[in-house]
Amino acid sequence: MPDSHTLTCLSCGQGNRLPEGRLGDNAKCGTCGAALLPAKPVALDLQLLEKAARRDTLPLLVDFWAPWCGPCRMMAPEFEKAAAMLHGTARLAKIDTQGHPDATVRFNIQGIPAFILFRDGRERARLTGARPAGQLADWVRGQVAAG
Repeated sequence: MPDSHTLTCLSCGQGNRLPEGRLGDNAKCGTCGAALLPAKPVALDLQLLEKAARRDTLPLLVDFWAPWCGPCRMMAPEFEKAAAMLHGTARLAKIDTQGHPDATVRFNIQGIPAFILFRDGRERARLTGARPAGQLADWVRGQVAAG
């Protein structure tokens, strides 16, 4: 485990360093004051997603979804529950593929909902399809434990 983590503020995009021991705290961005470890998933655009995926050392789980997708809408409350389950272990974010179609091309999204887990500048794992929050949280914990 590192002594500290690099986290991109999911509101303003500023890089922050957070000591390992403060992952359970309500740490805030040094620039804008937004929560660095929000309790709920945060909506991102492609530019902010790429920056966080490239720089963050704490796992970042991103839900690629669209408002017209029934399974995506069904998954939304489960994804929020998973965010609470994973607080301090991973951050959760969402990107609307209808509003940001370039994200589907950039990350080769073939079907939605799709989940990509990023850590230390690269994609670590990928999963597709709606599932219960507990199953999603267990999958993330397993991926994090595997390194």
